[in-house]
Order: sequence, then structure tokens, then C-alpha cells
Amino acid sequence: MAELGILFPSVLNGLTTGAVYALIALGLTLIYGVLHIINFAHGAALMVALYAVYFLHAQFGLDPYLALLPVVPGMYALGYALQRLVINRASHGKDENILLVTLGLAIVLENLALLLFKSDTRSIDTAYTLKTVQIGPDSFGPAMIALPKLIAFAGALACSAAMLWAVNRTDLGRAIRAVAKEKHGAKLMGIDVDHVYAVSFGLGFACLGAAACFLLPAYYVNPQVGGGFVLVAFTIVVLGGMGSFAGALLGGLLIGVVESLGGLLLGESLGQIGIFAIFIVVLLFRPTGLFGARG
Repeated sequence: MAELGILFPSVLNGLTTGAVYALIALGLTLIYGVLHIINFAHGAALMVALYAVYFLHAQFGLDPYLALLPVVPGMYALGYALQRLVINRASHGKDENILLVTLGLAIVLENLALLLFKSDTRSIDTAYTLKTVQIGPDSFGPAMIALPKLIAFAGALACSAAMLWAVNRTDLGRAIRAVAKEKHGAKLMGIDVDHVYAVSFGLGFACLGAAACFLLPAYYVNPQVGGGFVLVAFTIVVLGGMGSFAGALLGGLLIGVVESLGGLLLGESLGQIGIFAIFIVVLLFRPTGLFGARG
């Protein structure tokens, strides 16, 4: 019972963190699935979204969850504009150029943040930041989970579900899936491929905007904050299967639990060892990932 009383809260904490990981990875998966490139600016874009949430709270007193209303559309617009006006033009249609352009964007955004905000770590305080909620029966020791983590869990799953519904059930989603499968055939059917590319990039950034709003009540922001998240997101995308939405969602939850249990057993500083151990095992026995299609 005592062991269960320790493991249960750890698993719950892992699930709440993993849902946000999944939302970040979902944006990365969408961009890869449609454009077939890895977006190296993903972490830097998350950092931009976190700063946006921070300053909306610091300057206007806007609650981080209410910041979803301006930040998500703003990040969508930023992603759309960057793909249409910078990445698409600078790449000249070559995938290797796109990789370099997104890497360059990441460097520019991080250094601009260092110039404007220095390397200081910033956080915000809300009335509910330190509140906890009891989950589970008293018989084996209830788990006390931070309220912001529970809200982040529910919000991240809701946003992921909305994204999956939009891709699978709307005309825009059908256009995105058509371009992802065969862009030349989609162009012959009258689909504006460049527009779909930009929309997909914008939706990937919108996921980051939502993730930033769910993260900041219990997290912090500095110019290097995106690096750790994007490393985990890359791992989730490969683990779940490149381009698989289901893989990104379930992979994110799995990685969150593994990280939490690894931190419990090995110490917080070594918690991520379990992530990469599972990553290596999956690649050894299923190189396409858990939900990836075989070639």
C-alpha cells in the first residue's frame, strides 16, 4: 500500500505533464506530416508564446488561461506569416534549405529574446498557482495534484481532440491530408498547396500558443526554455511514428509517465534517462515508431 501511495501520485503527475508534451509534439507532427520537414524553430516558437503569456499577465493582468484567446490566434498568424513570407521564399522548394531556414529562425528568435529580456528567468503568480486537488481514495494514500497541472491536462487533451477533429472532419482537414499524402495530385484537384503549407505551420504554432498558456501558471520562461521541451517533443514524434497524431498523443502521455517514474526512482536530475531508454528500445524493435506506417 505504501508503494502504491507513492506510485499513484507519480503516475498522475506524469500524465498531466505528458498531456502538455503531447500538445507540443502534435504541432511538430502536423508540420512534419504535411511539409515533410523537421521544424527546428519549434522550441524557439514555444519560448515566444511563453513570453507573450507572461507579458499579457504582467502588463494587463490577463489570466494565463484567458490569454488563450489572443495568444493562440497570434501564434497561428506568426506561423502562417513565417512559412509564407520567410521559409517558403528562402527555401526555394528544397527540403534541406527549409531545415537550415528553421534552424536560422530558432537562432534569431533566441538571440532576440536574450537581447530584449536578458537571460533572467521569469514566472508569474496567480491565486491558484499553489492550490492542490486531492485525487484518489484514502485507502492507499490520495494523490495531491497541483490545480494548474490538472487544468493543463484537461486543456491539452481538449486542444488535441479539437485538432484531431479539425483534421479528420473539416474541408480544411481533408485538404491538409490530401497535400500530406500527395501534393502534386492535390494541386491538380485545385488545392492551394502553398496556402495549406502555411496553414499547417500556423496550426503547429497555435498548438504551442495553447501549450504556453497551460504551462506558465506553474512554470517559467527564459530565452532557452524551449530547448528542453522540443527535445522531448522530437523524441515523442519519432517514438509515436513520424506524422502520426495518435502516436504523438499516446507517446506524450507515455513519456510523461516514464519521466515522472524515472525521477521518482533515479532522482529528478536523471528522470529523463528512462525516456531515451524506451526510445532506443522502440527504435530497435519497431523503427517506424509505435503508430508509424511501414514503408
